[in-house]
Amino acid sequence: MAIKNILALVVLLSILGVSVAYPKSSLDVNYYQSKCPNATDIVRNVTEKLVGPKKSLAAALLRMHFHDCFVRGCDASLLLFSPNKDAERDAIPNLSVRGYEVVDAAKAALEEACPNVVSCADVLTLVARDAVAAIGGPWWEVPLGRRDGRISRKDEANLPSPFAGIAELKKNFTDKGLTVKDLVVLSGAHTIGISTCGLVNPRIYNFNGNGDADSDMDPSYVRDLKQRCKPSDSTTTVDMDPGSVEKFDTGYFNAVSQKKGLFVSDSALLKDIQTRVYITTQLALGEKFSTFNKDFAESMVRLGKLGVLTGKDGEIRNKCASVN
Repeated sequence: MAIKNILALVVLLSILGVSVAYPKSSLDVNYYQSKCPNATDIVRNVTEKLVGPKKSLAAALLRMHFHDCFVRGCDASLLLFSPNKDAERDAIPNLSVRGYEVVDAAKAALEEACPNVVSCADVLTLVARDAVAAIGGPWWEVPLGRRDGRISRKDEANLPSPFAGIAELKKNFTDKGLTVKDLVVLSGAHTIGISTCGLVNPRIYNFNGNGDADSDMDPSYVRDLKQRCKPSDSTTTVDMDPGSVEKFDTGYFNAVSQKKGLFVSDSALLKDIQTRVYITTQLALGEKFSTFNKDFAESMVRLGKLGVLTGKDGEIRNKCASVN
């Protein structure tokens, strides 16, 4: 592609995020400077120690943060445990969420150093950032000062579905105050994502009730998936970015562009001009000049500001799984 065409795409891409009211908050990157100056270092050290030997935790922790923020806001309500199984973590989309032990370990280390100071909501936000950085992904400044929510309801876990089309996905994001650009950029986290045959099989077996696979999928990709996922298999894992699932890069966008997106929601990104332009632009720029890492960092900051509790709202939990 000629350089002038690439530049034109970049200009159009920049327009996608204009004229949108981003979530606002009173968060501050230096929030703990006086009461717990080593807070971010403590969280980073714990995260690197646990994610380093188990890189798949990076995607898990990133997903946990997203699932938390997208329901009641970034208030750590997903972390709350309910003996009656009626909290957010008990909702079907959250049953496969993992990585709680990393958040708990970071919180325990903070409680030892600075008791009753750092919220679980901030811990989770930092852990998500540090987990991505630990596997070579981007790093970004995390504004801090969130407080923890006291409410967690299973029936409120209305998260974007892997079977959603582009119109539904755009509404999911814009209803939260995020942009269409945030949608495609944050979807790029699937570059380190892992799913299971249970979510894949509905697309490759009898998608429309006639025994065929989803026509939006490349036939060779369907054949590969059928080799891995038998009709009765719901537990075998499947990489969302085959070949580079442990590398945070633009490989996911390349897969989507080749009709090899694992979910309906992945393929849906080609059905909208804004999301499609972002994907084609990143691929045209190439890995060296791609803006994906920068864009991802900016979208993660916006995600981390959704519905936050500050000031005297909420609390600082002693343990992340229970209210004080």
